[in-house]
Amino acid sequence: MTDNIEKALTAKGIDLPTPAAPVASYVPAVEVNGLLHISGQVSMQDGKLITGRLGDNMSLEEGQAAAKACALMIAAQIKKAAGSLDRVDRIVKLGVFVNSTADYTDHPKVANGCSDMMEVIFGAAGLHARSAVGVAALPLGVAVEVDAIIALKPE
Repeated sequence: MTDNIEKALTAKGIDLPTPAAPVASYVPAVEVNGLLHISGQVSMQDGKLITGRLGDNMSLEEGQAAAKACALMIAAQIKKAAGSLDRVDRIVKLGVFVNSTADYTDHPKVANGCSDMMEVIFGAAGLHARSAVGVAALPLGVAVEVDAIIALKPE
């Protein structure tokens, strides 16, 4: 299978990270009936966790960057599981979890960091349904975690 999407990313100066290994009892991806379910990917860049709490010690822009990092890790997990990003037919749904204070309400704006990157990576196929919620804590103290459902083209 060709890697046209990955070549386009390289031309844009976007590198995918190494897919993260699970930190508990689960697998990173499960494919069932043409749908690839990606487990929650936490915010990390260059192998380091992006930690913080929106509404406390992290700005909206920092939260968006953390969500963008999640998008890149999701793409890396897709490539590992499907063999090529070109197998993506559509990003179906993203679930975005934002580590935030109880009074923080800009979760959708934080989630846009991930959503916008999906469109950069996959074009129109990156447009998706989404939920964005605030939570009291996330694993390892990260700022954002995102899971995904992806429709794959047949091999």
